[in-house]
Amino acid sequence: MNEETLKQATAVDALLAMMVEQPPADIRARHLFTPGLYTRGCRIPRHTLLVTEQHLTEHPFIITEGTAWVWSENEGVVIYQAPHIGVTKPGTRRVIWTETEVMWTTFHATEETDVEQIGRTILAEVENPLLPDGHPGLHAWLGQLPVKTEDLKATNGRLEADES
Repeated sequence: MNEETLKQATAVDALLAMMVEQPPADIRARHLFTPGLYTRGCRIPRHTLLVTEQHLTEHPFIITEGTAWVWSENEGVVIYQAPHIGVTKPGTRRVIWTETEVMWTTFHATEETDVEQIGRTILAEVENPLLPDGHPGLHAWLGQLPVKTEDLKATNGRLEADES
């Protein structure tokens, strides 16, 4: 990896590059389609760390269960606790850590009913210079490769699975 690549990488890129080496968390998503509206609800396990895709659209979200620590360039670090209602602005990309199990639901104005096509229209293509081209961590639709933080330990600044 050259020096120019490292200069282009963000802290979120570096975090995601470490996360892709970990086993994924079990995030369960439910998709609901009504005329003009796509609703996606995600049940995120306790102590899960995830990086979201970068959003292209403004849309509401609600948290109906749990507590999540959330960082974004828009807001810095905030703690969202159910019940919470908010709005995602275009350009938002979040790093989320769930203190408890969380139910996070988003609402998107669209007539489309194909989840992959919806992803292509509401999410930006963000390249991570620390991951090779074609790596699945580049564009994972359901929260980029989340990991359960209780399965991790810090070793010389690197996250690794805890074997104990």
